[in-house]
Amino acid sequence: MALEQKLSLRLQQKLVMTPSLQQAIKLLQMTRMELVGEIAQELEENPILEEGDDTFEEGSEEAPTEEASSEDKEHEEAMEEIDLEAYFNDYLEGSTGPKTFEPREAPPIENTLSTEDDLYDHLLWQVHMSDISERLRGLAELVIGNLDPDGFLTASDEEILDLAERGREDDVEPFTLEEVRQAVALVRGLDPPGVAGRDLRESLEEQLRRLGEEEDSLAMRMVRDDWEAALKRQFPSLAKKYGVPLAELEPVVETIRGLETRPGRLYGAERTHYVTPDVYVKKVGNDWVIQLNDDGLPRLRISKAYRRMLRKMKAEGKEGEAQQYIKEKLRSAVWLIKSLDQRQRTIYKVAESIVRQQRAFLENGIEYLRPMVLRDVAEDIGMHESTVSRVVSNKYIHTPRGLCPMKFFFHSGIDREYGEDISSLTVKRKIEHLIEAENPDKPLSDSALAKALKREGINIARRTVAKYRDELSIPSSTHRKQIF
Repeated sequence: MALEQKLSLRLQQKLVMTPSLQQAIKLLQMTRMELVGEIAQELEENPILEEGDDTFEEGSEEAPTEEASSEDKEHEEAMEEIDLEAYFNDYLEGSTGPKTFEPREAPPIENTLSTEDDLYDHLLWQVHMSDISERLRGLAELVIGNLDPDGFLTASDEEILDLAERGREDDVEPFTLEEVRQAVALVRGLDPPGVAGRDLRESLEEQLRRLGEEEDSLAMRMVRDDWEAALKRQFPSLAKKYGVPLAELEPVVETIRGLETRPGRLYGAERTHYVTPDVYVKKVGNDWVIQLNDDGLPRLRISKAYRRMLRKMKAEGKEGEAQQYIKEKLRSAVWLIKSLDQRQRTIYKVAESIVRQQRAFLENGIEYLRPMVLRDVAEDIGMHESTVSRVVSNKYIHTPRGLCPMKFFFHSGIDREYGEDISSLTVKRKIEHLIEAENPDKPLSDSALAKALKREGINIARRTVAKYRDELSIPSSTHRKQIF
């Protein structure tokens, strides 16, 4: 079989991700905090960029300048006395000369505050303050290391013993299972109450002991011996078993309900995250006004000094590494400024489309929120769905109805027998209202809720009602039923 070379022409279309397009997409999906950090980094790395009100004009390599002020003229005369080639050679190759001190802005005060101790640190501090042997202290630290963030012990006594034996030095006497149990008991006696239980029942038992409950008390018996029946709310049968009136169990149940189901919650390491809206929406007269939040975002411009420097090099016919460096940084600065402008324009268009399509919600509330998907906004503003998705990701909009993620407005619709489709959020709100108005002695089941919604013309299945109820963290009708 002979091989031969041939020339052929082929015409095809494909999307080329230019550096400027990649940068625009990257900036579009950034949060405000990420964007501020990105701009700060660019200002530090690109000497062509500086903060100011002047922007670089599109379509020209250099922005036209007005008559220089006296200060600019003095600056220009001073720049002429500088050996530019020597300056940039030192800049590019890395100068080893003395560095001048540059004052830096101090970090925000909230970043300098020490964080609160988490559950692990809080328990270790108590162990180290306890008057116990070094041997028992080491086992207690091992027990603490096997707690999950909620404070439950995830390892068995045998597993803890195995871990202790693996880390034991040869000259140390082997550990015993009884010593491990002593260490577990020691940790369970620490603050917060209920820590180091292997399940919720053990944790509640320890909390009841801390409250002074006797081992044969009704609360202790209910948690220790009849926990499954208590979870199923079989209180009449439990009252009969204990030989007490049903009303006598009510304070016992209230005591158990007041216990902590996650002992480690108070010592969580999570910090509060504050949200700054990207868009403000307010009503002025009969019109809704959209305002982008530019607070904290510096205005960028091209440095006049470097523009003059580049013009001087061109006039003198100097073409070298310094000129190439300035051109490259100039091009990067222009891309960044254009990308930021495009980002703001795109966010405004998406917010404008949302306001236009959700005007009834803004004026009347959640009951008037209409179903909407990304395609609706994309077709309205003539953009691709992926672009809209990037815009609404991690962005927030401040409205008279509260601060909402921009994704809040995108929900599927549910069919109605009359009128337009209804948003799933509106259906959830109706479910909440129905449950709030129900008879506590005869709570509405999921089937009854579905029938009530169908009477309002909302076609919804029972399993969908159950799904929405779970998302609202509302218990089932069995657990909502008032026993006492």
